[in-house]
Amino acid sequence: MNSEANFCPLEGVKVVEVSHMIFGPSCGMFLAFLGAEVIKVEPVNGDKTRQLTGMGASFFPTFNRGKKSVALNLETNEGQCALEALLANADVLVENFRDASLGKMGLEPDRLREKFPRLVVASCKGFLRGPYENRPALDEVVQMMTGLAYMTGPTGRPLRVGSSANDIMGGLFGAFAVLAALRERETTGCGRLVRIGLFENSLLLVAQHMVQYELLGTEPPPMPERCFSWPVYDIFHTADGKDMFIGAVTDGQWRTLCELMDLAELLDDPRLQSKMDRIESRNWTVPVFQKSALTRSSAELSALFEEHNIPFAPVAKPAEMYVDPQANSGGGLPESWLPDGRKVRAPGMPVEIDGMRIDAGLPVPSLGEDTSEELEKLGFGGKFIAEASQNVC
Repeated sequence: MNSEANFCPLEGVKVVEVSHMIFGPSCGMFLAFLGAEVIKVEPVNGDKTRQLTGMGASFFPTFNRGKKSVALNLETNEGQCALEALLANADVLVENFRDASLGKMGLEPDRLREKFPRLVVASCKGFLRGPYENRPALDEVVQMMTGLAYMTGPTGRPLRVGSSANDIMGGLFGAFAVLAALRERETTGCGRLVRIGLFENSLLLVAQHMVQYELLGTEPPPMPERCFSWPVYDIFHTADGKDMFIGAVTDGQWRTLCELMDLAELLDDPRLQSKMDRIESRNWTVPVFQKSALTRSSAELSALFEEHNIPFAPVAKPAEMYVDPQANSGGGLPESWLPDGRKVRAPGMPVEIDGMRIDAGLPVPSLGEDTSEELEKLGFGGKFIAEASQNVC
């Protein structure tokens, strides 16, 4: 049986994406995963992420799967005209440029609403409307601003989350809002101007800590120093030199864990008879569990904990996900192919439809490979297309 769902609810929806880096492209990618035709409009020299190396080398192939590429020089009249024609036939525009830059491209939201009233415009910005709205923003910037970095690192060492979490989640919120606007348009016939804020996205990620302060009146410490609500919720070293997270959050899990770790004496200890007793005794019980963990291998503990429903997790590296059985199950790491013929495996949407994954094994476009075809569909001839996509120094 095919492990990929034939689930294309956005088939027939045309999206024009004028964006770069991760925030905007991830929004377009999610829409492409759901069957939308996504036309990525790039400068004639290409999205700058095509040339990134090191940690940035993965940006373009990861977040531009399933799109078409049209290369236009928006500094020419022909390039502007071609973009207008694409928008006239589109349902959605995704952009993530600063407001001041949009005018140069002819993409001011109010002008777009007047000229293309059915168009849903998704603007992926650093901030929603407010005193910071014109500031430049990056994922790391908003993590520092909102307290996410403070909560991630120990005191005095704020650390960004180890992925572009805000960019990706912001793109997901953009796609979510686009779906809602398209649904509303079925009734009203009118599009919407949607603005998604990276800062506000990061605020949502720290909402639990904000509300804790609101309710209790005390500032929560960074996560590495947090006050624990469970007797065991820690990372332990194992006999084979690996690290493993182990948790016991219920009375039943506490009893089971003590038995599995050959620590039955803790069950009868008068100092550990209530949940609060165990939490308040963590300073001496956690080292006891650590001593026991050092007598077992990671594989032995994993087998025991899985059999007895104890929360656990080997501390893995992202590269290890290529051999992880769960990550690879059900088509979880589909292959996409790059313009140079190489193939890469990358996660798709983390959902199942009728028990099957959404197809994310989609090609990554080469620069401008769809320019001629898409502009010819709009009635433009070869001379115009060449001028619209030429690199004028």
